[in-house]
Amino acid sequence: MTNLIDEIKQLKKDRDATILAHYYQDGEIQELADFTGDSLKLARAATRVQTSTIVFCGVHFMAETAKMLNPEKHVLLPDMKAGCSLADSCPAPKLHRYQEMLRENGHRFQTVTYINSTAAVKALSDWIVTSGNAEEIIHRVPKDMEILFVPDRHLGQYLEEVTGRKMILWNGSCMVHEIFSVGDLLAQRKKIPASITLAHPECPANIREHSDFVGGTEAMLKYVGAVGEPKEFLVATEANMMWQLQNQFPRHRYHPVPGISCACNKCPHMALNTLEKLRECLATGGPEITWQPEFDKAREVVQRSLLN
Repeated sequence: MTNLIDEIKQLKKDRDATILAHYYQDGEIQELADFTGDSLKLARAATRVQTSTIVFCGVHFMAETAKMLNPEKHVLLPDMKAGCSLADSCPAPKLHRYQEMLRENGHRFQTVTYINSTAAVKALSDWIVTSGNAEEIIHRVPKDMEILFVPDRHLGQYLEEVTGRKMILWNGSCMVHEIFSVGDLLAQRKKIPASITLAHPECPANIREHSDFVGGTEAMLKYVGAVGEPKEFLVATEANMMWQLQNQFPRHRYHPVPGISCACNKCPHMALNTLEKLRECLATGGPEITWQPEFDKAREVVQRSLLN
């Protein structure tokens, strides 16, 4: 393992590369990264990279976004099959047909799209949001316009609750956050009565309503960091987030909220990126995200939404 890590560090230097890693990556990859973060933090970090190559340890839509914001750089993804169930749930042609149907039926709306989406879907959108900036963006939509929110219905429902804006919701969901077991969560809360439950807004309402704090991963870190006395936290998001929590705030204890069929929820797409594949992509310079025609329009929307 030590030899592999040393090899990655040397290849990174040889390739003139910067490694970006999402909080849902294995801890051993996060530990090697130059930047870690949620989708918003990493999108912004990508614009500050000085090297000629970015290696994005995350999923495909994240690497696409990094390429949009850095058209002159090489953007590599350790495994091109690292996709996203939310992005898959909203194909661009299907969204385009639905938008046309709404317009034909007299709806005046803006499309607000969660960053967990393809570049082609982003190009059909008025705004791009992450869990970190979604509430702020919703308030930018004119009051006389309806909101079509895609693709995550659970995040959309949460935003309806906190902003008071009714939305037309696309029927998509995250395969990780949708399967947390509310029964197991209630049993955990009973077993550890002084615990604090953290839930991501991609979770269904039955998980959110039994949580003490609902927020994206950056918001979770900020919340936990403000708790001075050692506490026990129940964490309802992708299990690798606990590595980051433990790394930053070791005074607390963290327990994963189980899924319906497993002890903890890990994203199978994120898990496709491994140290071995990271080494291979640095050694070969691929797989690489190449510029696509839809990136021009998508880039404009991403910049307006996430960088301004």
